[in-house]
Amino acid sequence: MRIRTAGVVAVLGLALAASGCGGGDDDSKAPAAKESAGAAGGKLVIWADDKRAAALKPFAEKFGQENGVTVEVQAVSKDLQTNFVTASQQGSGPDVVVGAHDWIGNLVQNGAIDPVQLAAEQKSGFNETAVKAVTFNGQVYGVPYAMENLALLRNTDLAPEAPKTIEDLVASGKKLKAEKKASEILCLQSGQNGDAYHIYPLYSSAGGYLFGTDANGDYDPKDLGVGKPESIAAFQKIAKLGEKGDGALKRSITPENSIATFTSKKCAYLVSGPWAVADAKKAGISYDISPVPGFAGGKEAQPFVGVQAFYVASKGKNKALAQEFVTNYTTKPELAVALYNAEPRPPALTAALEQVKGNDPDLAKFTEAGKNGQVLPAIPAMAAIWDPFGKAEAAIIGGADPAKTITAAGKTISGQIK
Repeated sequence: MRIRTAGVVAVLGLALAASGCGGGDDDSKAPAAKESAGAAGGKLVIWADDKRAAALKPFAEKFGQENGVTVEVQAVSKDLQTNFVTASQQGSGPDVVVGAHDWIGNLVQNGAIDPVQLAAEQKSGFNETAVKAVTFNGQVYGVPYAMENLALLRNTDLAPEAPKTIEDLVASGKKLKAEKKASEILCLQSGQNGDAYHIYPLYSSAGGYLFGTDANGDYDPKDLGVGKPESIAAFQKIAKLGEKGDGALKRSITPENSIATFTSKKCAYLVSGPWAVADAKKAGISYDISPVPGFAGGKEAQPFVGVQAFYVASKGKNKALAQEFVTNYTTKPELAVALYNAEPRPPALTAALEQVKGNDPDLAKFTEAGKNGQVLPAIPAMAAIWDPFGKAEAAIIGGADPAKTITAAGKTISGQIK
């Protein structure tokens, strides 16, 4: 889940003592890396968020035993990207970091990560979109392990049929409120700072865009869509769903309470990702998953397609070992399945997806909901989008003038990019 808010980093070190040597890896994959890894000894430090850190622990321990090193997994609960860049510049960062693919442009610009050395046969084992997402300036910078996109989760006891348009959803939600079967029309997180990631399907349906593309199909930072007529028209439609309009979009629906409001049956509809499924199941909600509906007469709603990946820190103390871990160990289906079990997002590794999809029909539904999605931009300019765009969104949801607000946001973003 993408929540870009300031916070204090909480690090929980999981020291994994290693003993012995040997190994089950195929030495033909990266002999130089394995020799250097064994010679270097020492410690491999991995940073990940809380859930992935827990899932990584047994695999990191096994890797340490096979390579005669100590592996330490540290769970960084907030602002992982920012803390990683800062630590990298100070020479106190990890050897490996786990995070979203849209970090890549910023991490490369800051000299924080190295390209990873994936063989052609390894690349072919991954979803093609996932490999595209971790490729920047023609080089692969991460090993993808999971994919994600938003969809519409609905409580089928309250809403048996999937709405075809956002207008249908609003009408259904209003009826449920009138009947006192729900207290909210829609759970789509905004909060006081907005959320560009979650509003994007509606923004795109209404004709808005963030960046255009160049002749190669890559995102073009010189073609900023925010503040242009298309974005104004899009937010004029979004404003009608806001607090001064239908009340479907509200700043009181936040990253912290959107899923809980849905699982407590206070709203029938939730726009969220695979990470919300575990909570829905735990709450015993009867749910189904369908694409986020767009505006009537508008374009198809396009969620962003994101990828989670492993990166090699360019200033890590044990880079050869980090390359070995990332390129030849995280590419194993067993680890991808374990990470899926920790948080059910569709695995990027085809072999892992084949293992789990038979027992999880939700995977196919999320994949269907994201089949026409857009790869989340990983260009450095994207970092300038989140805060101004999100705050403009929240203000417009609260009743601010769409044209003035998004035009001002566009000027702010443009100034930061230049």
